[in-house]
Amino acid sequence: MSSDDVTPEEVTPEVPAAEVPAAEVPSAEVPAAEVPAAEVPSGDLPELTIGGESPTTPDPDYVPTIRGKVDRFGVAMGTGRRKTSVARVRVKEGNGQFQVNGRPVEEYLCVERDRESVLVPLRLVDRLGKVDVSVRVNGGGITGQTGAIILGLARALQGLDSSWHHTLAEAGLLTRDDRMVERKKFGYRKARRSFQFSKR
Repeated sequence: MSSDDVTPEEVTPEVPAAEVPAAEVPSAEVPAAEVPAAEVPSGDLPELTIGGESPTTPDPDYVPTIRGKVDRFGVAMGTGRRKTSVARVRVKEGNGQFQVNGRPVEEYLCVERDRESVLVPLRLVDRLGKVDVSVRVNGGGITGQTGAIILGLARALQGLDSSWHHTLAEAGLLTRDDRMVERKKFGYRKARRSFQFSKR
């Protein structure tokens, strides 16, 4: 028999199907190697929530930072800032007088919204009409001064009684609003406003 008479089927040795490696035979029946899952008790896994409050409980050992101070005469003091305004607030036991820069609060803050908002910390801790408040505030405008008074009053009340911290903090009265006006840049009319562009 010559080499011309040999067909390609005869030259290739036949391999039984049992001897073909498993990697060459695609099969859907071969199960994937199982990776052992981490043994974590279901009670230790955190509960997933969408929105709402986090499931964590407050730490009983947490000690809040008290920024208000009480002097030897029993007068609580707190400093509040908002924009470019600074308010120094003094709170002492009394009959409910509220003075801002030596004037009654009704006369100094002409907008009713501002007058009501500065009384919110006193209402939360049930001290409205039971303490005298004296404020020295300077810088900025009426809105900035109102925000500074609120923060300073909340800090002074926090210094007067540290158990009021959580009530004031949950209302957001102990958080400093650090938003400031953006500065003007060289070559611009305002912070970002450029001059009018003329094509001709």
